[in-house]
Amino acid sequence: MKSLMQFKLVAVEGPIGVGKTSLVERLSRRFTANALLEDVSNPFLADFYADRSGSAFQAQLFFLLNRYQQQRDLRQTPLFERFTFSDYLFAKDKIFAYLNLNDSELVVYEKLYALLEEEIPQPDLVIYLNATTEVLKQRIRGRHRDFELLISESYLEEVNRAYNHFFFHYRASPLLVINTTEIDFVQHESDFEELVRQIESMKPGIQYFTPLGSQR
Repeated sequence: MKSLMQFKLVAVEGPIGVGKTSLVERLSRRFTANALLEDVSNPFLADFYADRSGSAFQAQLFFLLNRYQQQRDLRQTPLFERFTFSDYLFAKDKIFAYLNLNDSELVVYEKLYALLEEEIPQPDLVIYLNATTEVLKQRIRGRHRDFELLISESYLEEVNRAYNHFFFHYRASPLLVINTTEIDFVQHESDFEELVRQIESMKPGIQYFTPLGSQR
């Protein structure tokens, strides 16, 4: 715990199904920290996955404003004085915007994003969880969210590539990249403890971690 005191706000990120929320819930319990969990109840999401016209822009703006509200509320409450784990990075909103919006929609989106971004607290550490698309598919099926069953394999592959590209260029805060393809930190305590040790030893800069479990 002592080595984590330098990180007041830690954001856990990664593509759909990689296990962000599960890890944040476990880490917040382990370190007696505040957990900031993204509200995924977007009324336009099912229409978006069903490829209905106009739904991408509606879903994107709904997520953007929801994320902004959560981050602003965090900054304005005593919870921000506590050690906090978040299961998303505000900047990731742009990953999906550039995947899903057309050029004219992006013009509007960029203007709104620039206004909102000014009030968003910058995390002291970002943990990026990655995995193969096949593993993401298996994890998505395992959590039984009806609207997620509409996600096509091709779209999931696009999202996965976009995340890898985004974090390959990410320099805004210390970054820990963790390959989760061959581990299960929810079901296997040893996998979780290995992640905790790596997070506790994190220093400024970028570090890559492939757990021993991925070589079994």
